[in-house]
Amino acid sequence: MEKTKYRLIIDKPRSAAENMAIDEAILMKRSEIGLNTLRLYSWRPSAVSIGYFQSIERVLDIEKSRELGVDYVRRISGGGAVFHDHGGEITYSIVVDQDSPILPKRVVDSYPVLCDGVIRALTCVGLQPKFSGINDIVVNGKKISGNAQTRRYGGVLQHGTILRKVRPDFMFSLLKITDEKMRDKAIKNFHERVTSLEKEGILISERDLVDALILGFSQALNVRFVKTTLSKEERLLAEKLKEEKYVSKEWNHKK
Repeated sequence: MEKTKYRLIIDKPRSAAENMAIDEAILMKRSEIGLNTLRLYSWRPSAVSIGYFQSIERVLDIEKSRELGVDYVRRISGGGAVFHDHGGEITYSIVVDQDSPILPKRVVDSYPVLCDGVIRALTCVGLQPKFSGINDIVVNGKKISGNAQTRRYGGVLQHGTILRKVRPDFMFSLLKITDEKMRDKAIKNFHERVTSLEKEGILISERDLVDALILGFSQALNVRFVKTTLSKEERLLAEKLKEEKYVSKEWNHKK
């Protein structure tokens, strides 16, 4: 039986607003394109993305982030604040038809299906990952990948991070924790709960991790990837979404 064809986009590092605009544009144009899409990308500059239901003012020290040259953006998916360190992670987004036969109807049941691509990729590089909770992937009991999902426009968008290395001190300097003791406790808890490829002794280039993710998702979903770029319509829509939505104060600072 011939494998289902998916698009594969290996993107260059982009700003927070560009990355979220592109993810949404792919989701909005999925039915016109007629193919599901896996996109692999990173962030430049480093950024904090917050979940759809969060308040940026309650989460992020905006003045500090500007001082340190760190971007910020609101996602259309839920979940908590995520620090996207340039050079410290790879982010994936996968857009699938909401009626795809591979996808359970319940969101909570679909996470393990789509996260299996990341699990297989991490297995390929020598780890023993497991799915945990609602939408996390752990190694040796510590989180190495967080994932978030939204369903709209007749499609499903899931995106998540794979941590290559972490800088908790830097990350927590950006978040709104005024008490120094609380900050120290948060950093200690982070070390106890979160790991990375580097902390697990896996020194791997971005290129090799991207290759592992391509293999992992192709195996998990039993698909073949066709490497491509955004369509003209997706590019135009992404630019419009970036300018009118993802760089706007109305979107990023809404209550």
